[in-house]
Amino acid sequence: MLNESVVALGKKRSTIRELFEFGNQRAAVVGRENILDFSLGNPNVPAPEAVKQAILDTLDTEDPAVTHGYTSAQGADFVRETIAQDLNRRFGTQYGGRNLYMTVGAAAALSICFKALTASSDDEFLVLAPYFPEYLVFIGEGAGAKPVIVPARNEDFQIDFDALDQRINEHTKAVVVNSPNNPSGAVYSEDTVRRLAELLTQRSQQYGHPIYLISDEPYRELVYDADTVVPFLPKYYDNTLVCYSYSKSLSLPGERIGYVLVPDSVQDFADMYAAVCGAGRVLGYVNAPSLFQRVAAKCTGLTSDLSVYKKNRDLLYEALTSYGYQCVKPRGAFYIFPQTLGIDDYKFCEMAKKYDLLVVPGTDFGAPGHMRISYCVKTETVERALPIFEKLAKEVLG
Repeated sequence: MLNESVVALGKKRSTIRELFEFGNQRAAVVGRENILDFSLGNPNVPAPEAVKQAILDTLDTEDPAVTHGYTSAQGADFVRETIAQDLNRRFGTQYGGRNLYMTVGAAAALSICFKALTASSDDEFLVLAPYFPEYLVFIGEGAGAKPVIVPARNEDFQIDFDALDQRINEHTKAVVVNSPNNPSGAVYSEDTVRRLAELLTQRSQQYGHPIYLISDEPYRELVYDADTVVPFLPKYYDNTLVCYSYSKSLSLPGERIGYVLVPDSVQDFADMYAAVCGAGRVLGYVNAPSLFQRVAAKCTGLTSDLSVYKKNRDLLYEALTSYGYQCVKPRGAFYIFPQTLGIDDYKFCEMAKKYDLLVVPGTDFGAPGHMRISYCVKTETVERALPIFEKLAKEVLG
């Protein structure tokens, strides 16, 4: 007898991955250059030159047995200390290596946090729409807890506080936030963050236990406008756990390197950090990749060239809105999330596939009537797609 829930997960990929595989199949027929694939958040700009140099320097100067050997389960001491000092420099904090647990990317960081916090199958994690679909898998099948979806505020993708407040109860273990956001590109304002902190503080006091904030931050540095500031959540709310990945900032998604940050301000810090370590053990994470721990330490705080993403965002936003699509202008990440012109989002995305244009239905992100366009692609791909978006708008709107 097998675990039927994981059998089902193994038989059916996420819609994003299904589209990606459809694109691979079509590429074999019409040529890769003719597939306009906006499905996957796979950075197309090269990693900074410093990443290559960090790899070469590490391989040239360190004993291979050390470079490729095991580190401590929570990560090499000097790696964690170096990253902590970079956070202190940027955010005015006072972290040390003791606050960091190196992970196999943000997915592992999130899975570890959900596992560490889940004490009962009655525990609930509130997920703010629009959200990354795998949150539901990590919480439900992964941790054995209950994901509870908070509907989106479609006019600006800030938090719908009335909807959030209605869903918090004595079983609420944490609220999961993602800013800059996948799929909308929205960045939570400081006012939003302050209101969230006040609400969670009040409700924690009401129920006599902390309601944690899990901040998923792989896009933290990916913002494009001088007036856009991404609030650093631990400075606003004590019981915050930060899940970070270098996949997007350094264009290293396949190398799987990230961390969990456990601030000293978290209630019962020592036990919380131990729970993170224990969850990593239960989930089978021996240690994060050794070589790329070292690369992360040498390159932390750097980013790939964001100018391509900004150019693509501006091209898409200006064109789509001129064609009649309603859209919130993204402030960060590399996604835009327009409405599907009043028709079912799955139907719209199927219409787009006829032109080998691949976009993801918003229903999968908890926001029906939208589509996610991942613009971490060549600008030429964006330019070639625009006439098709215009043609689709004319087909729908008449």
